[in-house]
Amino acid sequence: MIEIINKNKDPYFNMALEEYTVKYLPPEDDYFILWQNQPAVIIGRNQNTVAEINSPYIKEQGIHVVRRMSGGGAVYHDYGNLNFTFVVNENKDFANFEKFTRPVIRTLARLGIESENNGRNDITIAGKKFSGNAQFKYRDRLLHHGTILFNSNLEEMVEALNPGAEKISSKGIKSVRSRVTNINEHLSYPVSIEEFKQMLTAEVFNEEGSNRSSILSDNDLQAINSLRNTKYTSWEWIYGTSPAYNLKKTRTFSWGNIEVLLEIKHGLICGCKIFGDFFSALEIAELESGLTGIRYAEPDIRKFLTEIDIRTFFPSSDESEILGLICG
Repeated sequence: MIEIINKNKDPYFNMALEEYTVKYLPPEDDYFILWQNQPAVIIGRNQNTVAEINSPYIKEQGIHVVRRMSGGGAVYHDYGNLNFTFVVNENKDFANFEKFTRPVIRTLARLGIESENNGRNDITIAGKKFSGNAQFKYRDRLLHHGTILFNSNLEEMVEALNPGAEKISSKGIKSVRSRVTNINEHLSYPVSIEEFKQMLTAEVFNEEGSNRSSILSDNDLQAINSLRNTKYTSWEWIYGTSPAYNLKKTRTFSWGNIEVLLEIKHGLICGCKIFGDFFSALEIAELESGLTGIRYAEPDIRKFLTEIDIRTFFPSSDESEILGLICG
């Protein structure tokens, strides 16, 4: 087992590093990586990005949005969250999460904390989730990665994520907060996240029976950064690969009520209908037609709205109001 030393906290780089490790590093070796991210929401491979994030809050706070290779749900990363990655050849371990979560559970046991695998892909303490796990298979290689909430900002996590109705009760933030926990809430004495990383690494190597550390070569870094820049930072990967979905946006303005229905496919608006009790100087179908075919992305919609005279459709409105309605 080779530990790849990675101190980069750029979430786009770290997603590219995982893909590079599972696809391009020598397959005769197994790899282990501990890493952290700047504040970011990491979207599952098959998820609809727009439906999983609180877009206004994320924009306001400067939180990154990144799509990963593996399936599963959206997770929030910050400097209080630790991530671990295994890349191995044992494809029989696909969906065998316990093999890879065992070092985490044993490390916590050394700290006097009882934890357990719970449900499909979680690790919990006293029934509260602190770790979510996911896997990705590439040919004869298996990538397993997981999060560890050590001393993460849980309130910001809840604000950044936008759970579906089935995942959140009417109690809102409190209901979500009650189901998750940080490790440091259960420690009987102070332990830093760096100390925890050292303990977890020792436990992984103890289980594997052999170990050595490695840093990435200049050629590796060049290839990873190229993957970062061409794929992981791209709108096409983050938003354009989302499955088809429908959006309904409603708002009441001083000049009337408006409802916008959008059909999105591959990140593009492929259908648009606008309803309301407003007065329009032009046929609203012209605005619907103009929005159809452009990317569902704030810069593209802003550009479109500034190129037309929105007041010809809504005489008492302006571009910022309509942009906020469509993209908010």
